[in-house]
Order: sequence, then C-alpha cells, then structure tokens
Amino acid sequence: MTVLRSLLSHDLPRSRVLAALLLVTVLALALAPFVFPGTKALNVAAKILVFIVLVASYDLLLGYTGIVSFAHTMFFGIGAYGVAIASTRMEPGFAALAAGIGGALVLSLLLALVIGLFSLRVKAIFFAMITLAVAAAFQGLASQLSDFTGGEDGLNFRLPALLSPSTEFLEEPLLGVSVDGRLLSYYLLFVVAAVLVLALLRIVNSPFGRVLQAIRDNDFRAEAIGYRLVTYRTLSTLLAAVFATLAGALLAIWLRYNGPDTSLSFEIMLDILLIVVIGGMGTIYGAVLGSALFVLAQSYLQDLMRIGGAAVADVPVLSQLIAPERWLLWLGVLFVLAVYHFPTGLVGRLRQRRSGP
Repeated sequence: MTVLRSLLSHDLPRSRVLAALLLVTVLALALAPFVFPGTKALNVAAKILVFIVLVASYDLLLGYTGIVSFAHTMFFGIGAYGVAIASTRMEPGFAALAAGIGGALVLSLLLALVIGLFSLRVKAIFFAMITLAVAAAFQGLASQLSDFTGGEDGLNFRLPALLSPSTEFLEEPLLGVSVDGRLLSYYLLFVVAAVLVLALLRIVNSPFGRVLQAIRDNDFRAEAIGYRLVTYRTLSTLLAAVFATLAGALLAIWLRYNGPDTSLSFEIMLDILLIVVIGGMGTIYGAVLGSALFVLAQSYLQDLMRIGGAAVADVPVLSQLIAPERWLLWLGVLFVLAVYHFPTGLVGRLRQRRSGP
C-alpha cells in the first residue's frame, strides 16, 4: 500500500467506486490484446492510451493552472511529425525515433516559451484567441510544406524491425494472440503512457503544482504573496507542451503515419476539451476515465445503433431516430447529459459522494 501511495504521489482516488473504475480501466488496457481480440479493439485501446496522456497534459494547463489554450494540438502534431519526418529521412530504427522525438521536443519547447513569454500576459479570451491563431497558422504551414510534411497526404514511414508487425517473436500464438512487433508496439505505448501519467501526478502534487492551483484559484492573491505569475504559467505551458509532444510521438509510432487531419485537426482540440469536462478538471484521474469513455463512445456507438436500428426497423419514427448515421447526434446528447448530471466531472462527482454525509 505504501508503494502504491508513493507511485500515485499520495493522490489516492478517495472513492471506492472511482478506485474500482480506474482499476478496471487499467486492467482492460493492460490485457486488451488478449481479452479484446481484433484489430479495431486494439486500435481503440491504443487511441485511449494516447488520449490519456494528451488530455492529462492539457488538464495541467486548464484544470490546474487555469489557462485556456487552443494551441495544444500544435504540440501534439509536432511530436507526430517529428517521428514521421525523421523516420522517412533516416534509416528506420530507434536512432530515427530518438532524433525525431528529440527534435520535436526542442521545437515544442521553443514555441511554448514564445507563447508563454509573449502571450501569457494577456488575459482570458485574448490569450485563447492568440493560441487559436498560432495553431491555425501551424496547421496551414504543415499542409503547405509538402516537401517535409507530405502536405495533405501526410507521411507513411517504417518503424524499427522490432516494432514491425512482420517481426514474430514466437512461432505459436500466446493465448490466441500473435507475439509480434505490433504487440510489442502496443505495450510500448502502455508502459510509456503509464510512466507519463505517474509523472504528471507527481508534478501536480508537488509544491510547484500547489502554486499552479493557487494561481488558478486566485492569481491576484498568489502574486501578492510573492509568486511570479508569468514564470509559473510559462513553466506550466512548457511542461504541458512536452507531454503533448510525447503523446503525438506515441500516436505516430502506433499508426506509422501522420498527416494534418491526424494530429493537427481542430476537432481533436474539441475532443480534448470535452474529455476534460466529462472526466473532471483539475484531476489526472479524470483524463483516464474521460478518455476511455469518450473513445469507446466515439468508436462503438455507431455499431450499437446499427444493431438497435435493425431491431426496430419496422417502427417508423424510432427507426429513423436511432439510425446509425445519426450517431453524432446521440453522442452529443450523451455528453450534454453527462455535463448536466456531473457538473464537476465524473471524478469530482464520485469524490463528492465519498466525502458527503
């Protein structure tokens, strides 16, 4: 128990239901290749892992520091493009991955520093608009520099031999699953995502994290007692950019492809905002549960509606309402209901129930 407390930076779930949901989510992701066979299920699990890191990094900005930024997908895209460009211009191998990730981190840190120093002095909506303009400009740049980024078509690339689906480590399947490079890639994502989430927990529960929360709650009071707002907000932006860049690198490694719509789309930014609100702002655990719920709903709601539509095909109005092509409508309804019933997010509501009478 002491080891678990230390790993979680003494930030325990504080709710039996929340602890059970987190345990089920982690176990499902850890055993996904064996429990949920099939290419689609594995792709969904990998996407959940990537979004957990991406959303948690954004929550460091929004939930813990109170910064509304629309440029987060820019750092996500830089990480993905770093891996893609290095892997296409160098011999496929871990050296190319290291060079791509290293170069992406340097670029992300420089851009985050510029945004932090020149824009964080601007208040609320004005800063959000600046970051939106920067993100839009970067997406346009990625689409136009076709010699480097592949333009609208993006870049396909090869991974190191160990991570290639054609590499098989065992002649016979293990529990019905081929032990190959694809399986190794998945568990690489799982381990890296787990390490990054634990690192974020350590950051937000450190004295530095407490200062960020003080700035979020009352920036005037935090500055009055001696904390330099620009310094802490800039450091928060830099850290969030690093984790978002690493999340983008994980996405590129899994897909072996990257393009503007894959990692730089504004729809991804909207998804991140939804997940933060649904899971609960100001809690890393909200990123875990919110990402799992959102990606599962996004991936399987249409399939469920197709089954339901077939069952009520003879009912005139109902069959039209639950037609598979209307899955986005019902996805929106589900999220409106979730926000209405869980105004502090899923994690916030569960913790309130635990601390209630």
